Amino acid sequence: MPGYKVIGADNAHYMDAGAHADRGVYQTYEEAVAVCRDIVERSLAWHYKPGMSADDLYDYYTSFGDDPFIVVLDGAPLGDRFSAWTYAKGRCREICGEGG
Repeated sequence: MPGYKVIGADNAHYMDAGAHADRGVYQTYEEAVAVCRDIVERSLAWHYKPGMSADDLYDYYTSFGDDPFIVVLDGAPLGDRFSAWTYAKGRCREICGEGG
């Protein structure tokens, strides 16, 4: 059955597949993207400190944050490519009040 698997990677263990965690299989690409966004949101909330700049939060995220990605299963169609880093960059600006 076609689907989308979300894998949770860790920026602190870049390229270490042994540090990856299975975050579930979803029937739609939109569901998988929503799970990825939630993972990024939780990671940013964990690392955010009041008064941080967006650049500081983003730097911390790309060094130590959770970096989920989507694996397409059984030929399921791919939607717009999701990038945790791109999503995090925009959210850092919003969280830190530096525009969107």
